[in-house]
Order: sequence, then structure tokens, then C-alpha cells
Amino acid sequence: MLEIPVVRQGRPYESLDKTDVVHFETGEVLAQMHQANAGLVRMDLRRSRASRDALRQLRPEDLIACCEKAADLFLSARLPLGNGTQDADDFCRIQSATTGLPLNMARANMNKIAFVLKNMGAILEALTRGLPLDILARGYGMEERGVMLSYQATTDVLGLVLPSNSPGVHTLWLPAVPLQIGLALKPGSSEPWTPLRLYEAFAEAGVPREAFSVYPGPHDVGNAIVEQCNRSMIFGGTQTVEQYAGNPRVQVHGPGFSKILLGDDMVDQWEDCLDILEQSILVNGGRSCINASGIWASRHTEEIADALSRRLGPVDVLPAADEKAALAAFTIDGAAQAMNTMIEDGLRSSAVTEATDRYRDGNRLVEGERCAWLRPTILHVSDPTDAMANTEFMFPFASVVRCPQNQMLRHMGSTLVCTAITQDEAWIQELCDARSIDRLNIGPIPTCALNWLQPHEGNIIEFLYRNRAFQNTLPPSH
Repeated sequence: MLEIPVVRQGRPYESLDKTDVVHFETGEVLAQMHQANAGLVRMDLRRSRASRDALRQLRPEDLIACCEKAADLFLSARLPLGNGTQDADDFCRIQSATTGLPLNMARANMNKIAFVLKNMGAILEALTRGLPLDILARGYGMEERGVMLSYQATTDVLGLVLPSNSPGVHTLWLPAVPLQIGLALKPGSSEPWTPLRLYEAFAEAGVPREAFSVYPGPHDVGNAIVEQCNRSMIFGGTQTVEQYAGNPRVQVHGPGFSKILLGDDMVDQWEDCLDILEQSILVNGGRSCINASGIWASRHTEEIADALSRRLGPVDVLPAADEKAALAAFTIDGAAQAMNTMIEDGLRSSAVTEATDRYRDGNRLVEGERCAWLRPTILHVSDPTDAMANTEFMFPFASVVRCPQNQMLRHMGSTLVCTAITQDEAWIQELCDARSIDRLNIGPIPTCALNWLQPHEGNIIEFLYRNRAFQNTLPPSH
């Protein structure tokens, strides 16, 4: 039996409390995860400075080189995993077996993570706007114009309360390693595999193990991490976002409500945009916050909904090993059924109709013995104030909303990624000024198209460091 201990600042810890990680379809026990508890986490985080001190033994440039080595190791090496070992194929298989992700999505997310590691130097150059990393490492230094700068780390350890739905989120914390910030990670209950493999890849590449803690465990472990770390990232739903709103110590990643807006000047050519609309909705099984959950236009909305449904309605459940599999299973009991009920409730509104049902052979909800799937669903919403105009689910779902262009910003609400297909300069300026939009794409760019040289939902540099005044009368060597 594969047994995986808790990792406490690089040291394995065997707990008396263990939990089974099982195959989502068969119920076969694939591993036993040793469990941390809140008291253990609090005890460890009182020594959090040791994690950062371990990383500061290496220069940022050296740690960037380690990231590049870790990319290759993560992608292809046989690495330790608890009391066993694991190669890349083993990794994808066990991740698929516990999360419900098809193998092709597991591989795609693996490549995404490796890309970020391989290009860490360029990413940090962009995120710091060219600030020399030795200024962050030392805390002060002179920039090219002869101005003294000082940056202070806001925490010794970055806490992470991670989800199980999409492994791609692990790209968000990777820059902490070359920034010399330690890590305390609580993995998702069914997806501990990515943080554990990254930990081993970093260690093999030369990053001190003491910089890492990995705490599988119940919810109170996550609460302890957020409570004890000066800076934490947490992933969750709308309730989680509201809970931590305005808390500068916590960066919350919740639903994206990402949208594509078709401007009045371009909407008559909507057929040219169908590939982009489909990709934005379908990629990664619709599980990401950057998947489009809304298509907004002032006209042609029924035709758009119908055309998308012709493409997406026939998409059906396939085995996880099938290269064409486009849908991920819901492994939490009752989750898919609850979402299906919410959609059916929404369809009672006179403003909402489903466009995919006429192209779908069978039901939206597909139930297995131990899991369930939801097939792609496209709604047409004629009233932008209807609740279904701003709804997001973790499968390929989108509402095509009819709304005048001059009312879109008023009604569309908070949006992580907004793609506006328009050449209207006045409207582009309005969109640039809109504080409800986080990431803005102008032109036919899928919402899921990431530019790693741009911040994703907050710049991690600004989160982990603060700029402060600093004066130095010592000689330049100091």
C-alpha cells in the first residue's frame, strides 16, 4: 500500500491518523494519506522563519536555475512518492483516478506547470517590471537611476489552501520559491499529487527541503494555515470570497464569472468568433475560473446560443483514458446532482431557455455508481438581471445573454477575465476603466488564453513584498 506522510519543513512525519484516497469509479484504495492537525500546523509555523532562511542560502538566480531543472524533473523523472516512486505516467493515472480528470487534461495541466517553471526568469522579470531580484533578496539596493529602493517581505511563509478541481492553480504559487518565501501547502483531499511531485522535483533540483511543508488534513488544517501565515492564498466559492473580502493577508481565488462581450460593431460577424467561444467554454472540462460562463451581445443571441449548442450539445462522457475525453467526473457525492437541480430551477424563469437540449442525445446529468458527469449546457437569457445571466458551474456551461452594449458593464458584475471583441475605441476605454474587470482582453482572444508575463488575479510580487522608505549612510559595499 502506498503511504504518504505529512511533510514538516522537509521532514516526513508519520501520523496515527490516516485517510484513504480512492479511485473515483471503482472505490479501490490507491493510497493512504497521513493526516496533519491544526495544532501541529500552529506549532510548525511558529518556526516559519527557518523555511525562508533555508531558501536564502541560495541566490534568486540560483533558485531560478533550480526551477528550470525542476521543470524537466516534474515532466519526466521517476520521483519519490511516500514509500514508493512515481514517473510521469503514474502521476497522470493516479491524478485522473482520484479527481475524475481525463488523462489528456492531467497531461495538459502538467505541461502548463512545467512551462511556468521553465520560464520562471522571464515571468519574474515581467512581474517585477525589471526590478533586480537581489534588491528583493537583500531588502534594499540602488536602481539604475541611482534611486535607493527598499522592499520588505510581508511573510516568511506563503500558506496555500489548495483545491482538487484543477491542478493548473499550482502555477500561482511557484514564483514564491525564487522569491525566497517558504511554503505551507494544504493539498486538496483528492489531488495531493501535484504539490507532492513538485516538492520532490524542487528538492531533486537543489531547492532546500526545509522550505516546504505539505499538510494533508481536514478543514481545520486550512484554517490554521490562514490564521498563522501573514500571507495566504485560498481557493473556494463565493462564500469563501465574501469571508475574506478586504483581508490584505489573504488572496482569495474564487469563481471567475469570466465573459466574452461582442461589441455592436462586431456582433454581426459572430459566426467568425465561434471557435473562440467554444474553446473558452470547453477547455479543461470547463473547470477553470478562466473558462467563459457568459457570452454577452445586444443581438443575434439566440443564433449564437443555437450555433454553440450544435457544437457542444453532442459532447458526451468518454472513458478517462480516451484522448477525446472532454468532460471531467464529479467525485463528491451529490455535487453534480445539486448543480443540475440549480439549472433546472433557473429554467423556470420566463427569460431563460436551454439551447443544448435539442442537440443532446440523453440527459444533462449522467450518473455512475460512485460519481456523475454533467454534459455541456448552453442557456439563452433574454434578461441581463436574471440570476442565470451570472452563474458559473465547474463544467462546460455558459449563458448567452441579450443585453444592450451600453448596459453590459452595469449588469455583468465582477469578471475575472473579460474578452471584448470590438474595435470601438470609446467602449474600449470604458472597459479599461471598469474596476469590476480583472483581466481584460481586447479582440478575439479566448478567455482561457494565459499570458504568463501578466499577473493572474493579483501580482504575487505586490502580495509578498511591500515597498518602503529606506535611507542608507553606509559605504556602497554595505
